[in-house]
Amino acid sequence: MLGELAKPVMYLTGVGPKKSELYEKLGVKTVYDLLYHFPRYYIDMNEPQVIRDAPLNEQVVLKGRVVRKLPEGNIRRGLTVYKAIFTDDTADLTIVIYNAGFMFKALEVGHEYFLVGKLTGNMIRREINSPQIYPADAEPVQPVYRLTEGITQNQLRLNMRTALDSLGGFIYEPLPADVVREQGLCSLNYALQNIHYPTDMHTLELAKNRLVFDELLTLALGMLMMKSRSREKAGCPMGAESIDEYYSALPFELTNGQKDAINDCICDMQKDYPMNRLVQGDVGSGKTAVAAGAAYFAYKNGFQTALMAPTEILAGQHYETLKGFLEPLGVKVVLLTGSLTPKKKEKVKSDIAAGEYHVIVGTHALVQASTEFRRLGLVITDEQHRFGVEQRALLAGKGDNPHKLVMSATPIPRTLALMIYGDLDISVLKELPKGRQPVETYAVTGKLRERAFGYVKQYIEEGRQAYIVCPMIEESDSDLRDVKSYAKEISEGVFSEYRVGLLHGRLSADSKEKVMKKFKAHELDILVSTTVVEVGVDVPNAAVMIIENADRFGLSQLHQLRGRVGRGEHKSTCILITDNPTEEVVQRLKILSKSHDGFEISQEDLKLRGPGDFFGSRQHGLPKMKIADMSQDMEILVKAQETAKEILCKDPQLDKGKNRGLRELVEQLFEQDIAND
Repeated sequence: MLGELAKPVMYLTGVGPKKSELYEKLGVKTVYDLLYHFPRYYIDMNEPQVIRDAPLNEQVVLKGRVVRKLPEGNIRRGLTVYKAIFTDDTADLTIVIYNAGFMFKALEVGHEYFLVGKLTGNMIRREINSPQIYPADAEPVQPVYRLTEGITQNQLRLNMRTALDSLGGFIYEPLPADVVREQGLCSLNYALQNIHYPTDMHTLELAKNRLVFDELLTLALGMLMMKSRSREKAGCPMGAESIDEYYSALPFELTNGQKDAINDCICDMQKDYPMNRLVQGDVGSGKTAVAAGAAYFAYKNGFQTALMAPTEILAGQHYETLKGFLEPLGVKVVLLTGSLTPKKKEKVKSDIAAGEYHVIVGTHALVQASTEFRRLGLVITDEQHRFGVEQRALLAGKGDNPHKLVMSATPIPRTLALMIYGDLDISVLKELPKGRQPVETYAVTGKLRERAFGYVKQYIEEGRQAYIVCPMIEESDSDLRDVKSYAKEISEGVFSEYRVGLLHGRLSADSKEKVMKKFKAHELDILVSTTVVEVGVDVPNAAVMIIENADRFGLSQLHQLRGRVGRGEHKSTCILITDNPTEEVVQRLKILSKSHDGFEISQEDLKLRGPGDFFGSRQHGLPKMKIADMSQDMEILVKAQETAKEILCKDPQLDKGKNRGLRELVEQLFEQDIAND
């Protein structure tokens, strides 16, 4: 169906073999790839400013004519300066061009041009240095593309125009005609012409809406097809068993949300296809109690449960919690991590294979080839976005298509969650367990650091403990030195009378474990840590946290970190310190000071930073979007999801003639044949 679009870009007039190699660096191999290499932004010359009123030291668009070209000047060897006087009859300015003699030569006295650049000088003498220059009859809206060395904007624009012209105004239409009509969309041909060469911002908006819809519809179809594919296979269906004794044995009352989530799991596990559920809850909402309820139901049905956590610290914590909940009911729980001695590991693995243990908690050690289960019926992964799809599949492969439960403490707006976890059903825990208090949060500048330290001392004197978190953007040696030297400085200085510990990602699993155990046992008063402490670590006596350089974190990550305190009965405080109090930073940190709702915070984070930064290095495993921005295009996302459901309801494999274009788009986006995977 792609036809001409599938042609290698090398054969496009004006490209050739050498330039096609450069295009490959931009991910452009075919004419299709070139047409879908969208502009980063646009220069709109429809309403140029007048020189007299144009602001200084800002990007401006001006229209006028060249009055006079001045003699060239040599500032030093290798640097030639060309100048021309330019006017729009409200005022004059000097165009300054360095070295680019060909640009200067192309300027003709008396001819009109658009200038785009930064205006400098004062009200009497104005200059514009190295501007972009367009003839007055140029397209009024100019696209600006991501480039690679060897390809200029003008070359790319020219190649793009050739690509569009070569199609002779015909581009195949992948969307069924009824979808285009019902959604009020322009044709794909119109969209591609106008995303690259819009005449004004209205045509650009029409084009963008169509292309965003295409991309989000394709993504929604692919995710839903993955979900239905997993449902076609038989899993480990379980019979109706009461878990009332689990509820009775708990030392506290579960929230309604927790009970609903457990019931969702129990219903799912009695179906003919495997459960695929996400339990999404804010920090401290009690997801582990839900996991324990599901594991107990599996145990009552004669199945084993495996829970995989991203770190040994978190695995150990889950082990302790599940053991506390389930062992009094006769469920045998074991911990399997990489730091066990080879002899101990071998014994644990052989006991798991023999069915001696009912619940197995561990890290990546669970997916090793040597780990075998007797009758694995339920797989639970914690902090979904930290595990790749492959690791989830590897663990599920240890059983006969077991039920899958994913726990995430990263609150994500529901519509986005449906897209990211499109192959999962979702249960949301909104309420906090009884007795939980909101954490008082203050954002301050570095000038108040000493005062914040005084606050920490007050808490410690009352018998509480403190976290001090330092950012480590990348675990480079310089970052590590910073964390180490920071811990050394405060332990020898302001906190010299207290016991200070250090936790960071470069420590061995064993060392991390030791530090956390000491902190939990109150053998340390202050724990200086990188974000290693972010997920799930539970020390009820820790009641105050300082986060240094808070501007280097996303809001959702700050909210996660803040959730490490306020886990006991004590009033808790989080102090965010920044040495970079720009307007944007202040605005972001204020959101955190005012709100304790992780879902609300994540929505703001999404608006401010977009989904790429929100999840960090695309850990969520979604195909990369070329034009859609899930934080801005939420309305289109909802429409795309509804449309995808309607289409698949009538044609689950997109086999019908009118849907074959969509099927091709899905296969292209996911780079695999969905049906045959």
